[in-house]
Amino acid sequence: MSGRLDGKVAFITGAARGQGRSHAVRLAREGADIIAVDLLDGMDTVPYPLATKDDLEETVRQVEALGRRIVARQGDVRLVADLEAAVEAGVAEFGRLDIVVANAGILTMGNDTPKAFLDVVNVNLVGVFNTVAAAEPHLQPGASIILTGSTAALLVGTVDRGGAGGLGYAHAKRHVARLGHDLSRVFASRRIRVNVVHPTNVHSGMMDNDFMYHAFRPDLENPTKEEMIPSLETKSPMGVPWLEPSEVSEAVMYFASDEAKWVTGQQLKLDGGQLGPVTDPGVPA
Repeated sequence: MSGRLDGKVAFITGAARGQGRSHAVRLAREGADIIAVDLLDGMDTVPYPLATKDDLEETVRQVEALGRRIVARQGDVRLVADLEAAVEAGVAEFGRLDIVVANAGILTMGNDTPKAFLDVVNVNLVGVFNTVAAAEPHLQPGASIILTGSTAALLVGTVDRGGAGGLGYAHAKRHVARLGHDLSRVFASRRIRVNVVHPTNVHSGMMDNDFMYHAFRPDLENPTKEEMIPSLETKSPMGVPWLEPSEVSEAVMYFASDEAKWVTGQQLKLDGGQLGPVTDPGVPA
């Protein structure tokens, strides 16, 4: 344990499992205390199970096993009051806030109703606004804000074809990319950094479920994870079916650390070469 984040506090949404839990554990391993929020409920437009109370308790267990403190709350990123309450509880406990990881997200691909579009935009885009808004009053110079985008933000025609829900996901993530760019300018005078990570597919609850197996292998009646993987591999020039959450956490850790103290406004693509064939190196994506 190198202690790169000793004395710092990180606020992480969607922290009960997947990328959010991985980020919480990774930052805690480097010395950070954690404020963790997750919905812990289902949404009728989301075709896979969302995180549970037991999931959030496991995040708490793993953080505390590293000797770090954690304040964990149930909260809906669509409701800024929920996030403000969680942040205020964490700051009351820890005395400060240094790192914000706006990670919570859903995918309503396959649902062609307007509500599916609106739900995913309200979580994946409005939820990011709300996360930053709840944290902003507590941030001091040197703080770091990290937004979770997606290669769907930068690659036309990925989830766009997945009905209204898929289009909503792409719309939200594109605007998260733009939001990170614009917020970096807004916060620069306060020496607060804002960056965006754009993972390709990630091996988490959003991908690892029966609905997504069918989405990627519609030719099979009851596809398994193993039968989906070759389809994912063909979409990556490097043959990478998906990233592990811990691999995304390394990018989050970099942006959270003082090693990136002058890095802001960046769009970091963790894509296994996915975007290479469709981007021009002379035109920043």
